[in-house]
Amino acid sequence: MADTVLYEVSDGLATITLNRPEAMNAMNTEAKVALREAARSAEADPAVRAVLLTATGRAFCVGQDLKEHIGSLSAPRDAGSGKTMSTVSEHYNPIVRALTGMPKPVVAGVNGVAAGAGFGFALAADFRVVADTASFNTSFAGVALTADSGVSWTLPRLIGPGRAADLLLFPRTVKAQEALDLGIANRVVPAAELADEARKVARVLAEGPTLAYAALKESLAYAASHSLDEALEKEDELQERAGNSEDHTIAVKAFIAKEKPTYLGR
Repeated sequence: MADTVLYEVSDGLATITLNRPEAMNAMNTEAKVALREAARSAEADPAVRAVLLTATGRAFCVGQDLKEHIGSLSAPRDAGSGKTMSTVSEHYNPIVRALTGMPKPVVAGVNGVAAGAGFGFALAADFRVVADTASFNTSFAGVALTADSGVSWTLPRLIGPGRAADLLLFPRTVKAQEALDLGIANRVVPAAELADEARKVARVLAEGPTLAYAALKESLAYAASHSLDEALEKEDELQERAGNSEDHTIAVKAFIAKEKPTYLGR
């Protein structure tokens, strides 16, 4: 991985750290490629049972590196593919698909401002631990762009379509407490405790019943766009899978013995 994104796996937990603090973790091409490959590596690695996405410095991620992006706007339209915003299909979409679709939980440790695509990456996680000094901003309309990085899908599902439209049409800073009230943040902690708390949450998930978590992610995504009857059928299918897992047997035996289960992730 490039230095712009750090990747480490330890005891079932993959930690992906955005590492361009001097640029508030703005996403240049190198960082986007590195994040895409890190997310894909975590998704594919059977040893990884949970993922922590976090960042260095005072920002989580302010989205697209506009200093780099301005070059693509001044380039001739017949150069290369001629597609000005090819980064959406080449980078942002694969990153969000990997984070939302991987069969293991993803925790975002939001240490500072998350704007634009950075907001999208945070929303793509299953659980967001947010520093009390952090904030969110859709930002897209502020630079005459529409939503990307999955924000048009994730944000309305968290806070409702009306509030999502408000934040997208009128970009503004949403501070940590409001983010908690709206449902964007799952937990807000003092900034000094963010790193430890986010890792603690991710570690609990890494030690949990991985297949059950995967089924929960799949069922929530499926139910968002299907009828009740279809969701019930999907629950039946996924419960059969979870019920046949080793972790389910371990959990039941531990419950009967009044012991804490030690899950194997299978």
